[in-house]
Amino acid sequence: MSYVFSKKVAVNFENAVAKVTEELKKEGFGILTEIDVKATLKKKLDVDFRKYTILGACNPPFAYKALQAEPHIGTMLPCNVIVQEVAEGEVEVAAVDPLASMQAIQNQELQAIAKEIQLKLKKVIDQL
Repeated sequence: MSYVFSKKVAVNFENAVAKVTEELKKEGFGILTEIDVKATLKKKLDVDFRKYTILGACNPPFAYKALQAEPHIGTMLPCNVIVQEVAEGEVEVAAVDPLASMQAIQNQELQAIAKEIQLKLKKVIDQL
């Protein structure tokens, strides 16, 4: 089982980040965190890295349901979506598959929530 859904997109990196954010919003997600991996690695390690952003996406109603169903699930939230430049002018967007990431948790209620979020994240990737 793959742990991500991904798609290469025909837009530049900055537009891809904006488009993903827009599509996430349509599915009820907000961005809690935005990590510029390239800038962070340059600052902390003085190394050059490709354009790579991690978006910490949260759908509040579903996050609330998940937290009620499983008290430690916060260790696996928010849902991460990455935008990375895989080659010059080539951008890939990938989202975590919540069913895959929560496979080890034996909680049927949580699995149902993860399935709903999986469908929403797949739709986001498909709409790009």
